[in-house]
Amino acid sequence: MSAPLTNVPVHLVAGFLGSGKSTLIRRLIEQKPEGERWAVVINEFGRVGIDQAMFAERDDLVVKGLPGGCLCCQLAFVLQTSLVTLLRRYRPDRLIIEPSGLGHPAGLLDVLRGEGFAGVLDVRDIITLLDPRRLDDPRARQNETFRDQLAMADGVALTMTDLATADQRRAARSWLDELWPVKRWIAEAPHGELPLSLLLDGRRHSSSTDAASSTHQAARSEAATLVLEDVELHEPERGKPLREEGASLGHATLGWRWHASEIFDLDRLTTLLEALPAGLRVKGVLHTEDGWKLYNRAEGTVSQTETAWRRDSRLELIGEAGSLPAAEELEEKLAGCLVNR
Repeated sequence: MSAPLTNVPVHLVAGFLGSGKSTLIRRLIEQKPEGERWAVVINEFGRVGIDQAMFAERDDLVVKGLPGGCLCCQLAFVLQTSLVTLLRRYRPDRLIIEPSGLGHPAGLLDVLRGEGFAGVLDVRDIITLLDPRRLDDPRARQNETFRDQLAMADGVALTMTDLATADQRRAARSWLDELWPVKRWIAEAPHGELPLSLLLDGRRHSSSTDAASSTHQAARSEAATLVLEDVELHEPERGKPLREEGASLGHATLGWRWHASEIFDLDRLTTLLEALPAGLRVKGVLHTEDGWKLYNRAEGTVSQTETAWRRDSRLELIGEAGSLPAAEELEEKLAGCLVNR
């Protein structure tokens, strides 16, 4: 019989929508010490589940996706059950949790520090990502969850710094210096590059600001009556894409999944996605004539990269409530981008 797990280091990598959390985690994995097995739990606010497609399968890495809500409120019970199963089955040496961009770390800490994980999990530094350009938007500075994610952070990674100006980077550091508690470190992480030492040398998180926002407390109360569906998604049929919609915390999501054999014309699809309202977060993993592509649009910046994902095509839109396009109309336009209907 295996010895009980004790004091497994847990790292929370938080940050608002589009801040580059999955990219940074992937870069950390590339630096992983040999002989260690890591587990990564990815929570996406949308119901489709796309970020997990960024991670290639390997023996020393386990990736678990939990889409369809916020781990700190709606999916707290699902997280606890999933962690018990994951720890028992895979016995990781280190656990990284990526909450939704709308998630509040306080709710996660309630689960991780609960009686069920006492002596099993050791919560280390909370790392929060910040794109300096976002501070140019007064709505971001005023957003309760955005501010709380940074206030609770032990360390802050400044991402997208290759796209930010020197003035924006200086302004971000100055703004962070005014937060309490004082950050243990602030580091630039262009393209998600962050020294692994900041993770491995992290100390135990012991912030005095660990209180969930009123918005998330209300959502957690509502979750008591929420009927949660199985997060393992069913395979879509050819010619019958599965549409998923959701709304909570002042935001809404709209997404689709297509059968893996259906192929998109990349140029037509890209043109369609670029025409969507600028404020929307858009991400997808798509089978195209040019191969499988990971599409990502955040803060006006678009990237397309290769991906090893082959399970199905997925697309997700996230925006403030009332900002999403009409689902039926967009679905018809997306169908028009398929080359083998």
